[in-house]
Amino acid sequence: MKKAICIMLCILLGGALIVCAAVGFGSNVRNAETRDVPSELYTQEDIDSAIKAIKREFAFGWRNCELLEIYYAGDEMTSACQEWAERYGADEAIVLMSSFKVNKRDSAATLNEGATYRQWNWILVRSDGGKWKHVDHGFI
Repeated sequence: MKKAICIMLCILLGGALIVCAAVGFGSNVRNAETRDVPSELYTQEDIDSAIKAIKREFAFGWRNCELLEIYYAGDEMTSACQEWAERYGADEAIVLMSSFKVNKRDSAATLNEGATYRQWNWILVRSDGGKWKHVDHGFI
């Protein structure tokens, strides 16, 4: 009987996670604005894919914060950060810029409650046009 209850709870939890992902991550990224920033390095699809990766990370890892804005930092900033690709054994790096608000103090107590952080960078890398992987963030 206990096994059956445990299995049912696992199924329900798994279903809830799938629904959350399908609905659009979490409420803390739903209203985030984006800007169209032209690029000669990346297609809009490449940029949107990187933004989606960070929204997913933010939704599940930054629960006490609200993402206000996220956008491509531009070719100049990205070109200046290509050593990140080499550092992580990847072919490409991309830099995104964001603003977010801290609603409650985070568990690590590194962000200030009620503060809004602007020009926060997200660095992602990839190889062979694959999926973007978040490797660092903060102020550069």
